[in-house]
Amino acid sequence: MSNIKKVQKIVPNTIYTKNQKMKFLKYTVAVLFATTIISCTSNNDDEILDGEGTLEVKFDNSYKTSDLLLNTTSYGAVETEKVTITAVKYIVSNIRFEKSDGTIFEYPTERSFFIVDESNTDTQKFNLTNIPEGNYTKITFGIGVDQETYLKGAEGQGDLLDKAQEMGMMWSWQAGYKFFLFEGNYTSSTVEETAFAFHMGSHGSNLDNYKEVTLTLPNTVLVRAESKSSIHVVADVSKILDGETTFLLENDDQIHVDAVKSPQIAVNVNQMFTVHHVHNN
Repeated sequence: MSNIKKVQKIVPNTIYTKNQKMKFLKYTVAVLFATTIISCTSNNDDEILDGEGTLEVKFDNSYKTSDLLLNTTSYGAVETEKVTITAVKYIVSNIRFEKSDGTIFEYPTERSFFIVDESNTDTQKFNLTNIPEGNYTKITFGIGVDQETYLKGAEGQGDLLDKAQEMGMMWSWQAGYKFFLFEGNYTSSTVEETAFAFHMGSHGSNLDNYKEVTLTLPNTVLVRAESKSSIHVVADVSKILDGETTFLLENDDQIHVDAVKSPQIAVNVNQMFTVHHVHNN
């Protein structure tokens, strides 16, 4: 209001025409609007963030630009091959977030194991609790189990062992976890319907296929105590067959423990992920 009074004192005895009144009104509104913006900006800058919030991370599988549908849809693969996918599962681990100031928050390792299963929507999103309030710009997560955690034994992996055994994501304790499972049937111009299966993981401590994915968020995710924001990650499983390495199923339709091809699948898996959007409540 002080700015408006100063304007009035400059011309106290002026008789305003209609146009002058309109100009004066517009000027007054502009001053009030600018003052409001400055006030809001100041409040945001001074916001104290010392609480904890909940952040939802959702994984949505696709095949190229289409939503992934199991068992019913035929998708074009490499050359003349077409695939009908029956199962997609993968282990997500070691989740951490980076703030706009570079500060990194690591979600507790023992609580940071999730198995995403395309056939079970309940597994495709998880709520991460006790996240320090802040403005986060990046998410990092692993696919599989890192060697340090694996060598700690089952006690260092929370309930992952039981989950993996229940969901078919383990060969054996000695052989290790299946980090990524991709199964279905394929046909081509020269091949009748044939089953395929790619099971990728580390093999004990002899072959380490654990890799991490870091994604920059399209907009800042705001973690606050009074609300729950979410990050929507999309995994394009077509990259498995047509990524950095191209796999023609006619040549490689069963890949499990393979010192050459399994690491190539791990790289392709690493390239599947993008952040589709961030939702702030």
